[in-house]
Amino acid sequence: MTWNYDQDENWMRMDWSGAGPFPFDDFEFDEERLEEQPGEIIEGPLLPLRDMVFFPRMVAPLLVGRDRSIEAVEVALEQDEPLITVTQRDPETEYVEPDGLYGFGTDVIIERMLRMPDDSLSILAQGRQRLQIVEFVHLEPYIRVRARVLSESVEQTATTEALVRATLALLEKVVELNRSLPDDFYVFALNVHDPGWLADLIGQTLDIETVQRQELLETLDTKTRLQKVSVLLAKELDVLELEDKIQSKVRQELDHTQREYFLREQMKAIQTELGEADAYTKELGEMRERIAKAELPDEVRAQAEQELGRMAGMPPMAPEVGIIRTYLDWLLDLPWAEETEDNLDLQHVEKVLEDHHYGLPKAKERILEYIAVKKLAAGKMKSPILCFVGPPGTGKTSLGQSIAKALGRHFVRVSLGGVRDEAEIRGHRRTYIGALPGRIIQTMRRAKSVNPLFMMDEVDKLGLDFRGDPAAALLEVLDPEQNHAFSDHYLEVPYDLSRVFFITTANTLDPIPPALQDRMEVIEFPSYIEEEKMAIARRFLIPRQIEEHGLAENPLRFPDSTLRRLIREYTYEAGVRNLEREIAAICRKAARRVAEGKKPLQRVTARSLPHYLGPPRYLRSRLEEKDQIGLATGLAWTEGGGDLMQVEVTLMPGKGGLTLTGQLGEVMQESAQAALSYARSRSAEFGLPPDTFEKTDIHIHLPEGAIPKDGPSAGITMATALVSALTGRPVRWSVGMSGEITLRGRVLPIGGLKEKVLAAHRAGLKTVMIPQRNEPDLAEIPHKALKELEVVLVEQMDQVLEVALLPPEETIGEGSGKPEGS
Repeated sequence: MTWNYDQDENWMRMDWSGAGPFPFDDFEFDEERLEEQPGEIIEGPLLPLRDMVFFPRMVAPLLVGRDRSIEAVEVALEQDEPLITVTQRDPETEYVEPDGLYGFGTDVIIERMLRMPDDSLSILAQGRQRLQIVEFVHLEPYIRVRARVLSESVEQTATTEALVRATLALLEKVVELNRSLPDDFYVFALNVHDPGWLADLIGQTLDIETVQRQELLETLDTKTRLQKVSVLLAKELDVLELEDKIQSKVRQELDHTQREYFLREQMKAIQTELGEADAYTKELGEMRERIAKAELPDEVRAQAEQELGRMAGMPPMAPEVGIIRTYLDWLLDLPWAEETEDNLDLQHVEKVLEDHHYGLPKAKERILEYIAVKKLAAGKMKSPILCFVGPPGTGKTSLGQSIAKALGRHFVRVSLGGVRDEAEIRGHRRTYIGALPGRIIQTMRRAKSVNPLFMMDEVDKLGLDFRGDPAAALLEVLDPEQNHAFSDHYLEVPYDLSRVFFITTANTLDPIPPALQDRMEVIEFPSYIEEEKMAIARRFLIPRQIEEHGLAENPLRFPDSTLRRLIREYTYEAGVRNLEREIAAICRKAARRVAEGKKPLQRVTARSLPHYLGPPRYLRSRLEEKDQIGLATGLAWTEGGGDLMQVEVTLMPGKGGLTLTGQLGEVMQESAQAALSYARSRSAEFGLPPDTFEKTDIHIHLPEGAIPKDGPSAGITMATALVSALTGRPVRWSVGMSGEITLRGRVLPIGGLKEKVLAAHRAGLKTVMIPQRNEPDLAEIPHKALKELEVVLVEQMDQVLEVALLPPEETIGEGSGKPEGS
């Protein structure tokens, strides 16, 4: 409902359109009945009003639906009595009690009444005068009350005139800003000469709370009522001005955007007519064409089209356009269906692997098995996930390249060493500035096919910090049951990795989490023995270095004696990386002679190696020593392969103290304690005086003290050296050993047996003692090494001492006696 000004009647009429189906368009203002002189006390039926306050001189339609209200209206019409309207305090109350009504109201004249189909009444009422309820006569069947007519004080003073003018000034501004008020409302207010009527008119028109309207109705003093109306108008004006300011800003922005849009559309139309489409439109067309031609899965195609639609609806200079463009480039550049055909010729693959690598029978056999099964299964087999584990320089990465070449697949490689952020694997969310996919997706983009050979180097060097665990992110990548729908945070669409041939490399398995190890098939790369290194040098290293240094016309010759000395005295490694460096150093010197015009170098002898490479770096003096007391040789495993580890024990007069030096870890220190306890428990069998340990200090030292050492496998070595020092029986220098010792003298199995045995063979030892329970591991050791070594399997420490120590009768003479320093 809205208010309309009727100039003919000089009256504000309530617009009934929308409030009911029967508007009272023919109503005429009854000025005579309004000006009747009221009595002091009047009695009549009462009509409770919901959310409405009826003011004097107000004309408004009312919908009457409650039974008591209908009865009150009918009684007022039948008995020609005034109908008293009072606002109820709670508009939700259906049955109103006296305490639920305000104490002030207005008596009204019913000008028209219509009965609706649902028996409710629609009336048109005209307010007359203010009333104050003084008595409730009865409540049923309708509410009947007595009320006192209230007179208003109308005093035309200068203050009143000033208030009227101020109120009209505020009203003019409110009408200008408030679109819900008719423009002629201000004109009507100017023609109202009664200040009280003016206050009532504004109060019933403003959008204020019912409580505020009731307060105006109960205010009899005209000046006070005008002041309250002025305050309400000022508040409304503040809100309207703020709203108008906000709307102006929004309108300006919209006008600017629309103007820019229309100008761009006009420019596009002009360019189209001239045949000069803008670069942005061309780019959108090219991107749309690329999406149409690309072989994308349905979900990826829907995502690409959605992003392209967003991009097309943005201005070319919008910041997000570049983000969407980069994202679409990634989606379209990735291989989704491009696949290379595998070469399933077993003879061809075997020949390629043999031509490029020497040895490594396990790895080659596994690749040939995969090709055979793939050939028979006709595409039903899932790609394997292999893990090559071995010391540096043993050919793990180069074998992966050879496998890719043999299969006819693209080879891609990513190094995981030092990666500490999970986002490096899974990518960053696109909400971040400069976001990119992870290394997996980036590498697949370079691969240009969905089935490359994907090599992950140094998987054991992954880090872990507050940015997440990259190893945990690899669980999905390296799981054939999950990687068919790999989720990258940047792409936000699944990517199929199930056809990728994954190969990971590591130097050791210990740092790799068990869950990740479980997803990979481990293939160990052993240390090379001397004969294998010589064969690799002749077949691969020397020809490659001669070609790389431009010596093809004047090739160098390396006799076997030269290679053997080069391996023994200038390199000490499990692989062949340093060996190739030394060969390269010799080739550089030969290339310099040719470049200087001197006579080319044709043959490198063993005697001339110090001239080219300097003095030997690894002298085998340890094998030239005689049998000594308190000095035993153990076998150790390192990331670089197997190595020898000597244990020295010396005895000194003292109070039974034990000193351990050489950067020993906690486990190795415990092994030393166990060896000492074993020796003390068997002191009687060794023929030692009862007070030997109370009067003797024992010092156990492992040379090369700058290198940390740990592990239980040195237990029998320390026990042997300790018993040798206590009994004065020398240890055979040609015997190496490895095994964990218990307090009862049992020898427990150890790990890294292959590397340890090869280290003993490489160092020239004659006998190797290992735990009995490690016997099955001997099958992995090269036959040549086992042939040249005597392997002794032991279960008790007595067996170790029997082989390692010289018999007591042989200790008499030179070299016998107490150990050095005792």
